[in-house]
Amino acid sequence: MMNEEKISIGVVGVGGWGKNLARNYSEIPGAHLKYLCDLDENKLGLLNARCKPESITTDFNDLLNDDDLQAIVIATTGPAHYQICKQSLLAGKDVYVEKPFVLASDEARELIALAEERKRVLMVGHLLEYHPVVEKLKEMIDGGELGDILYIYAQRLNLGTVRKDENALWNFAPHDISVILYLLGEEPTDISARGQAYLQPGVEDVMFLAMNFNDKAMGHVHVSWLDPHKTRKITIVGSKRMAVFDDLEPSEKLKIYDKGAEVSTDYDSYAEYVGLRFGDITVPYIRVGEPLRVECEHFLSRIRDRQAPRSDGHDGLRVVEVLEAADRSLEKNGVPITLREAN
Repeated sequence: MMNEEKISIGVVGVGGWGKNLARNYSEIPGAHLKYLCDLDENKLGLLNARCKPESITTDFNDLLNDDDLQAIVIATTGPAHYQICKQSLLAGKDVYVEKPFVLASDEARELIALAEERKRVLMVGHLLEYHPVVEKLKEMIDGGELGDILYIYAQRLNLGTVRKDENALWNFAPHDISVILYLLGEEPTDISARGQAYLQPGVEDVMFLAMNFNDKAMGHVHVSWLDPHKTRKITIVGSKRMAVFDDLEPSEKLKIYDKGAEVSTDYDSYAEYVGLRFGDITVPYIRVGEPLRVECEHFLSRIRDRQAPRSDGHDGLRVVEVLEAADRSLEKNGVPITLREAN
C-alpha cells in the first residue's frame, strides 16, 4: 500500500463517532484526510490539532465541489444521512455512511440504485461485521463447528447517552441486527418488538426485538440506555456447542462452551430421553486490533478495487427493513410483522 497513491477522504460530522473515523483516516498510510466538516467550529478546532487535515470547513459544499476529493465519510445524525449521502453520490464521490444507513427502506433503495448508476462505492458502517471475533464466529458457523444454530441473542445496554432524534432501537440495534443477519446468512421471516419510552415521550429507552428465520433459528436483541450495567454481549446457542462474545472483556472476548442437550431414542423415562452434556470451555486465541481500523481499511480497499464492500448498501437495506418492521410491531404492541408487510 505504501507505493499506492493515497485516497483523499472528507469526514462529515466529527462528533462522538466521527472523531474516531477522522483519527483512523489521519493515521492510515493509504489515506489522505483532506477535509473535516461540521457545523460546530469548536469540534473542528479541537480535532484539527490532533488529526491535521488539509482543510476544515463548516460548509459541506466545499467537499461536493472539490473534484479531487474521492470519498466522503458520513457520521452525522441519522436523520441527515439520506440527503448528505445522496448529494455525495450525485457529486461523484464514493461514500461510507455510519449506521443507521437511512431511516426508510425506500431511501435506501434509491441510494443503492444511484450508487450503481454512478458506479460509486457505497458502504454502511456495520462495525461488528469487521470485528475479528465475529469473523471467527462466522467461520465456525459456516464450518459447522457449532452445529445447527438454534438461537442468537444480543445485549447492548448502558446508562446514557440519551438521544432525542432516534430511539434505542435505531441507535443501538443496527450493530446487533447486522451481526445476526451476517452470521446466519439469511433474512428473518418475521419480526416483533416491544419497548417503552420512560424519559421522553415517543423515544423508546428500552427495546426487545425478536426475529424468526426459515430454518427455525431465532434472533433476539435487547437494547437500552437506561440500564445499570454496561453490556456488549452476543450469545450463540448451537446444537453442538455454544459461544459467547463479550466485547467488554479485555482479553478473553470469545468463549466456546462444549455444552448442549442431547436427545436419545432409547429411553425408559423422560430424564433418560433428554441428556445434558457439560464439556470443556475453550478460549480461542484471536488477535484483536481496533475493528474500526479494519473497517476503514476495507473501505479504502473497495475504493481501489471497485468491488462491493462486505457491508454494502444492500446489507444496510436489510437492516433498515428489520428496523421498519420492528417499528410497525411496536405500534401494534408486539404483533409479529413480516418484511413484506413492512415494505
